[in-house]
Amino acid sequence: MTEFAGVHPSLGSALTKRGYETLTSVQLAVIEEEAKGRDLLVSAQTGSGKTVAFGLAMSETLLNEQGRLPQAAEPLALVIAPTRELAMQVKAELTWLFAPCRAEIASCVGGMDIRAERRTLARGCHILVGTPGRLRDHLERGSLDLSTLKIAVLDEADEMLDLGFKEDLEFILATAPSERRTFMFSATVPKQIAHLAKTYQRDALRISTAEERKQHTDIDYHAHLVGAKDKEKAVINVLRYYEAPSTMVFCGTREMVRHLSSRLSNRGFAVVALSGELSQAERTHALQAMRDGRARVCVATDVAARGIDLPHLDLVIHADLPNNSETLLHRSGRTGRAGRKGNCVVITPHNKRHVVNRLLKFANVRVNWGPVPGLDDILSRDQERIFALPALQVAPEGDALEAAQNLLSKYPPEQIAAAFLASQQSKNPSPEEIVDVGGNFEERSAPRERSDFEGGIWFRVNAGRKQKAEPRWLLPMICRVGGFTKKKVGFIRILDTETVFELSPDVADLFKDVTEAEGTGEKSLRIDKIGARPDSISGPSGTRPGPRGNRRGAGDDKPRRGGGKPYEGRGNKGGKPFRGKPSGKPAGKKGGKSYDPMKS
Repeated sequence: MTEFAGVHPSLGSALTKRGYETLTSVQLAVIEEEAKGRDLLVSAQTGSGKTVAFGLAMSETLLNEQGRLPQAAEPLALVIAPTRELAMQVKAELTWLFAPCRAEIASCVGGMDIRAERRTLARGCHILVGTPGRLRDHLERGSLDLSTLKIAVLDEADEMLDLGFKEDLEFILATAPSERRTFMFSATVPKQIAHLAKTYQRDALRISTAEERKQHTDIDYHAHLVGAKDKEKAVINVLRYYEAPSTMVFCGTREMVRHLSSRLSNRGFAVVALSGELSQAERTHALQAMRDGRARVCVATDVAARGIDLPHLDLVIHADLPNNSETLLHRSGRTGRAGRKGNCVVITPHNKRHVVNRLLKFANVRVNWGPVPGLDDILSRDQERIFALPALQVAPEGDALEAAQNLLSKYPPEQIAAAFLASQQSKNPSPEEIVDVGGNFEERSAPRERSDFEGGIWFRVNAGRKQKAEPRWLLPMICRVGGFTKKKVGFIRILDTETVFELSPDVADLFKDVTEAEGTGEKSLRIDKIGARPDSISGPSGTRPGPRGNRRGAGDDKPRRGGGKPYEGRGNKGGKPFRGKPSGKPAGKKGGKSYDPMKS
């Protein structure tokens, strides 16, 4: 039997039976001599073994020398968790850990039958696990008595404060005996946690494990820049590229969870959804489907996914960007556990790439930037997976060999192989076609060469100077509709009653299809394809912008006037500069600076 120094033999036998060979850093820290009998303020990452850690720490106070507990009555230890799922996971972990001690462990969580919980509390328990709101409810109704409590544990304390449970926590802790021991476990220790610890702990030992101070080393981070309308397509292609047995996709809202999970289900993915609007039974069913392999993709909000531990999670996708670097690490940390490698993918709208760079910088994460996996990339990975199928590695024998020989006698090997590949490929959802938004992801790109727009396609907008058309809203509108960056836009020329602009040939056809099917999103604006360069645009067809905004209109050979550098309308009639709105207001800062979509 494996020996665990500092661990009571009863719990040591449970750890051995569970397959433990060594303890994690946080588990070792809480059983050190200096931690005995003291309050603990512990910061460690999710997945570092915190539940077993505070179970080991509380055993010193709860167990006698023989490893026994008194007859179950009022709870001796209370564990408070932010969510129902985490509370039930904690209960399950403590159940096997204290099984040799015959501990009675109960739970009180929202969404469960409160009458059954009252009966359980009346029978007595040694350890009670619950959520703040339901525990306070029992206290106020008189069905829970904390007068004999020896230990209070706040698990994921920072999450509970973020979820607005501060008043409930203060009520519960104020009800418990003041001479109790109090453990606070938190991924981070912000000011609110420090204040809570100062108020409700006495001479607490601060424990900060090595895992907390470094990023997960078993996770490969990838970021893909996409157009705003291609986000869902990017998620589909990423899922197809990795074909991970278990994936979690994070969304920012319940509505996005509903929409994306429905989209993925329609495309043939085995998917479940997790959001706050689901009942406890629905959430439990969804998690069980992920654990037993009936579902391979879980789409969830941050709140709904808190505390959830899905074993062997291979891939995390940030479909919506996290609000801060802590959330980024917390989401990503659900993969790459227990020595397993994991992948994390950040889907980045092209207008949010600077936000993502800041998040990654603050999180101290190195990421591999690149385009979303395309059709060729996915098909190539599919072939690799098919060629590695175990069935292909075994030579056929007996009836299987005879059937194979009969098949070869009727069809050539190439035809059989092609049919096999097609049958395997048909089991997977089809990849999506995504417009490459281009761009140098980490550094500012060099000015575009003149030859980049050879064969550029021209379009017309039914708004010109008389309709107060301005490049500062025209260019974002064009990029939003097309789902690409301004690098795909060439000249924009504002005429009297219309505006013409040039697009890169690789996005022009898709842009035409989108505008015809969905419009521009503006009631009065219409975009039509012209095709070749309009005859009304003067100047040589090869004219291209020079460096640093030198977009001179054709035939405008005069030097710019001093003062407020005007927008030199790129072929406005008569070569007259466009100096902002007809109302006389400047088009932007510095009184209508010359406009270059490559430099704005």
